[in-house]
Amino acid sequence: MDHKNSQKNLKRKLDDDKDNKNYNEEKKGKEEEKQEKDKNNLIIDLYSISGKKRRVNLSKPFFGSCNNVDMYKKISRIGEGTYGIVYSARNKETNEIVALKKIRMEKEKDGLPISSLREIALLKSLQHENIINVKDVVVGGAGLHNIFIVMEYCKQDLAYMMDNLKSHFSFSEIKCIMLQLLRGIQYLHKHFIIHRDLKLSNLLITSKGILKIADFGLAKSCGDPPAPMTPNVVTLWYRSPELLLGEKNYSFAVDMWSVGCIFGELLKHRPIMPGNTEMNQLQKIFELIGVPNPKIWSGFDKLPLARSVRFPAQKFNQLKIEFPHVSDNAIDLLNGLLTYDPQKRFTVNQAIHHKYFKESPWPKPPEQLLEDHQYHSSNNKR
Repeated sequence: MDHKNSQKNLKRKLDDDKDNKNYNEEKKGKEEEKQEKDKNNLIIDLYSISGKKRRVNLSKPFFGSCNNVDMYKKISRIGEGTYGIVYSARNKETNEIVALKKIRMEKEKDGLPISSLREIALLKSLQHENIINVKDVVVGGAGLHNIFIVMEYCKQDLAYMMDNLKSHFSFSEIKCIMLQLLRGIQYLHKHFIIHRDLKLSNLLITSKGILKIADFGLAKSCGDPPAPMTPNVVTLWYRSPELLLGEKNYSFAVDMWSVGCIFGELLKHRPIMPGNTEMNQLQKIFELIGVPNPKIWSGFDKLPLARSVRFPAQKFNQLKIEFPHVSDNAIDLLNGLLTYDPQKRFTVNQAIHHKYFKESPWPKPPEQLLEDHQYHSSNNKR
């Protein structure tokens, strides 16, 4: 009897062990299947800031892939933007001449500056004849401090041309430049982007006379209504009165004020309001277009810095006196761009369709923009 019970218990134990083994194998199989599924879910496509696609498994260490700056041979230093030095360079494989913008790393341990990330992201998303084209992002040296944005090469910027051309731009050439500038800004504003640093040195000209808006280090996407932003943007000579008075909820109108300053500079062949401090800049504005009041600019006296400003007695607009040799339509366009109230200031669409561009002399074609100009032997740079 005991022997039979022992056999039964042994058989039951063997059956239980077999069931447990089958269960464990089935469980292990399900876990392996789950792990494989999870592994597949961790395989994703990543895109680098230069636009390259790479498939990676997030469960394993991986490294990005950027081209090396050694594929380019530097030719010369051609300028310095808000956030980096710019060189001309030649692609060793294709012989293409490009511009290399070396990103300035103020605090290397903090990684790539947000301004540079913003500039790269914006430029990669923008495709327009009058916007500088980004070709690649390359690295060099041992560390993040050697990062370059590869851009199309332009012969010179407008500030350099203004300082070094033997003859001034004609009215036809000014119209050619202004129309190209406005088309580029029209594209930006249509895509809800404020440049926030428009000035002559950020407007490049190709060998074919095509204007390119460059240096997007301060550019920013904006909503409607605009969210608060820092007023400490735009180079002083081109900064709008609302920014100078501390406005944070500004709009595309700050770009249009800068366009007005650029237009005046092209007409006068020199900066029209070259202030050296923010208060002095306001004084220059008052001297040119008069002093604001609540009638022409509703609510200006409630801006953060308005109470700290001493407003002089000068009340009259001096544009006709300062620009005696330009047409009435040119003065009207200048007035519309240099309007105190941002709500009343010309939009880019109003400016681009202004009758100034439809009167004689007609805008010169871009390919003829550089035809009649020669440079001084010594290169001046402002």
